[in-house]
Amino acid sequence: MISKNKIFNIENKSIFVAGHNGMVGSATLNELSKKSDQLLYVNSRTLDLKNEDKVLKWFKDNQPQIVIIAAAKVGGIFANSIYPVDFLENNLRIQNNVIRASYVTGVEKLVFLGSSCIYPKYSKQPIKEEYLLSGFLEPTNEAYAIAKIAGIKLCESYSKQYNCNFISLLPTNLYGPNDNFDPKFSHVPAALLRRFHEAKINNQRSVLVWGTGKPRREFMHVSDLAKAIIFMIEHYSSSEPINIGTGKDISIKQFAEIIADVVGYEGLITYDESKPDGTPLKKLDISKAISYGWKPEISLKSGIKNTYNWALKNIF
Repeated sequence: MISKNKIFNIENKSIFVAGHNGMVGSATLNELSKKSDQLLYVNSRTLDLKNEDKVLKWFKDNQPQIVIIAAAKVGGIFANSIYPVDFLENNLRIQNNVIRASYVTGVEKLVFLGSSCIYPKYSKQPIKEEYLLSGFLEPTNEAYAIAKIAGIKLCESYSKQYNCNFISLLPTNLYGPNDNFDPKFSHVPAALLRRFHEAKINNQRSVLVWGTGKPRREFMHVSDLAKAIIFMIEHYSSSEPINIGTGKDISIKQFAEIIADVVGYEGLITYDESKPDGTPLKKLDISKAISYGWKPEISLKSGIKNTYNWALKNIF
């Protein structure tokens, strides 16, 4: 049984954020900078995380005490469908190399970030952590999900065999500053923000959304995840994965309407039902995280406004 009162102190610890330029990594660095001045990060041109020898050498040279694996190859349904080898191989290499190097060099605590897509396509709702591997995955992101499941199980195995303090967090669908707004490779929030923004400035009469609009999704601002990462480093030390989300879901149709309202688009919203819907329902049970004292803070609409304002200054 884990003591919920025992705190892992991150003060005066060197902390390596792998993937610091991405949406999750940059948000995590921003939150960590409020608590630590010993932050380590390196760009992919200097250190290719897919290279096992170079990763191990970097760890030996820099000796991080805490490691956060925010580095991953990510993308939406389209990208996952056409590049499954990239999503499987690259993510396996990155996480295997960083996790092994953390063990070899005696890292005190490691955080691996999974994803809610690891759960079965037709999982019971809300999704509890124990539902992992209880059914078939969603085919459109199967390669990515399998890589993430392997990372979770590798952390569990290191904890079991070598008593490592390696934890896995399972965040829901994310959005926020530094998201990927590429029209072909982005996830739903960034893709829709771009689509509605371009429709507004080009005076389009309608916006086409993939699928039926009926699937329900849970969306969390990346700043809430960043705070959860720090909180769980300090308060959570179990090898069992733990869900991080809002515990609230919304239909894609309702979500598109929120996006249109935030952007100020007043045209029609239509749906291309020939395109895949993906998993029909996906809401996380976050009662375990809440029992440790963490909870999300940012409402969906205010988070979307924040993200759109960032995109207006940096992307559009």
